[in-house]
Amino acid sequence: MDHSEYLEEAIRQFRGLKKVADRALAQTAPADFLTALDAESNSIALLVKHLAGNMRSRWTEFLTSDGEKPDRRRDSEFAIEPGDTRESLERRWDEGWKLLFAVIEPLTSEDFGKTVLVRGKPHSVLKAINLQVAHYAYHVGQLVFLAKHFAGSRWETLSIPRGKSEEFNAR
Repeated sequence: MDHSEYLEEAIRQFRGLKKVADRALAQTAPADFLTALDAESNSIALLVKHLAGNMRSRWTEFLTSDGEKPDRRRDSEFAIEPGDTRESLERRWDEGWKLLFAVIEPLTSEDFGKTVLVRGKPHSVLKAINLQVAHYAYHVGQLVFLAKHFAGSRWETLSIPRGKSEEFNAR
């Protein structure tokens, strides 16, 4: 089976998630970046930090080592630590996405026949990629929700504006 169509679609999905998240981040005021809705919620900063940590862990040596790296401190991804600034977290975010694309874009049909480990459990390459698409979509949705909440009336929609569906469809 040729996996090129699947791979092309997975890359398109990842690029779309990054684009939506980046557009939401661009609308996030500095104070709102660190604000959580309540004690049990994540801030935008923590979502960025967690996703960046996940990407580094999952995509580093994707085909040859467990996707849960021994040096990953996942729990720390849900706490702001000394040195965590918007700039440093967004830099990690961008590095994570660059790593993801550097790993996924050159995958071959032969690679899709391999098994990779995630937390010690074997997964097909296709399943491992699907897990990440779903995971990133889940958290990007949270990020967009928070960015939109904090922006309020300043929010610039990332999709078809309310009441504009028919106009959009006519084009």
